[in-house]
Amino acid sequence: MINKKVNNVHEALQGIEDGMTIMLGGFGLSGIPENSIAELVNKNVHDLTCISNNAGVDDFGLGLLLQKKQIKKMISSYVGENAEFERQMLSGELDVELTPQGTLAEKCRAAQAGIPAFYTPAGYGTEVAEGKESREYNGKMHILEEAFKADFSIIKAWKGDEAGNLIFKGTARNFNAPMAGAATITIAEVEELVAPGMLDPNQIHIPGIMVQRIFQGEKFEKRIEQRTVRKK
Repeated sequence: MINKKVNNVHEALQGIEDGMTIMLGGFGLSGIPENSIAELVNKNVHDLTCISNNAGVDDFGLGLLLQKKQIKKMISSYVGENAEFERQMLSGELDVELTPQGTLAEKCRAAQAGIPAFYTPAGYGTEVAEGKESREYNGKMHILEEAFKADFSIIKAWKGDEAGNLIFKGTARNFNAPMAGAATITIAEVEELVAPGMLDPNQIHIPGIMVQRIFQGEKFEKRIEQRTVRKK
């Protein structure tokens, strides 16, 4: 029986060292691997290159790593609600590679599928295209984008089994799905971990072959990034 379960987040993140490239799932604060991010802070690893749609907020999510200057480079699609991210980027303290969101997702998916590169029209004629090969297809110019190369991918799912099969819930699926299997080692943090055979095969979003380690998180704050309420 295949068993990829590890006992806790500490065991799950073994092998992560200074200078590594890490993918982290989530969109805003939805579906972020909260326990794993907290453990990265505790491990005090530095000079990380983090691939994530954005960097959380100042005091939560990847914002916690930014506070301690543990991230050397962010590869993201936007700055989001994180003032410290913006400050470090504008001051030159943080290397930032802003990537069109669709391209970011496809660079993850390509890595997941073992495709080294692909052509996309997104970004042609802008700074995004600088230094990249371009080619015309069907009368439209495209640029060549390379798949990501990451040491670890850390993702968050709702349910998983000990064989690594995953089910996401709602919008928390986001970047977690294409990041699974897109790095040398994929770590899945789940809210509920069950024995093999307990998940309906028809409901599984990511098969266990994409995951090397899986653990059940201890608690999830699931903070809302920004709430707007209607005036009475």
